Amino acid sequence: MPELPEVETIKNTLLSKLVGRRIMKVTATLPRLIKIPTPEKFVSLIKGKEIKHLFRRGKYLLLNLSGGYLLIFHLRMTGRLLYLPADAPVVKHTHLIFHLDNGEQLRFHDLRTFGTIYLVQEGELGLIRGLVTLGPEPLGPRFTPDYLREVLAGRQTTIKGALLNQELLAGLGNIYVDESLFRAGIHPARRAGSLTGDEVFRLHRAIRSVLEEGIRYRGTSVRDYVDGEGKTGGFQERLAVYGRRGQPCVKCGTPLELARIAGRGSVYCPRCQPFAAAAD
Repeated sequence: MPELPEVETIKNTLLSKLVGRRIMKVTATLPRLIKIPTPEKFVSLIKGKEIKHLFRRGKYLLLNLSGGYLLIFHLRMTGRLLYLPADAPVVKHTHLIFHLDNGEQLRFHDLRTFGTIYLVQEGELGLIRGLVTLGPEPLGPRFTPDYLREVLAGRQTTIKGALLNQELLAGLGNIYVDESLFRAGIHPARRAGSLTGDEVFRLHRAIRSVLEEGIRYRGTSVRDYVDGEGKTGGFQERLAVYGRRGQPCVKCGTPLELARIAGRGSVYCPRCQPFAAAAD
């Protein structure tokens, strides 16, 4: 699933191409991906709307449209948003095409069809529960070591599970949680409430640095992710643990291990990230 750095990169690559463009019509070959409003109303309402701005919230990409509307995408597992010329071949699994006033197109492609699309007015964001319940942005001012300490205090869930909880912190997924925990030297199965003040500080710093680096290298392409221009990211070349089960740790050389934690496969170094049972 595209996480914060991937969605941020998609936004950055589409921003200059889409702002000021007008949506002339929409071709929807898989209408069920449109969750709000009905597909028929979606196609009617969006016609003629100008794209004013793009921004990201967590893993959601939001387009400000004229008339006070928001076009919202959640890419889920395999969703892609691609800016293409109208004469580019329409490949399999292209489910929505937004025809723009300059003759170009914005296409939504989704192999597994888990992606979701919404069109709401700015005052109707409450209709999208997953969006309005998001926690702070991890690169924003609300995410401080004190905030992280407060939300982890007393939590019995694993630290991996806590960091994946979008209501506590927006935008993190399996890749960047594993990488952050490795940089902080914290085992993913540790109880969230067991972290010491120093560990919380290290984790806060690690989360920010991993995400900043992920954005700088334009996201992680390990399966389906490409940016708005169809280009792959580069952070996969810098992954320390994610997807590297059995390979040597980049710090100590110990073979990396895989465990299922919080319902997700979690790769970690047993030496650099000791379970530290005494801390529990």
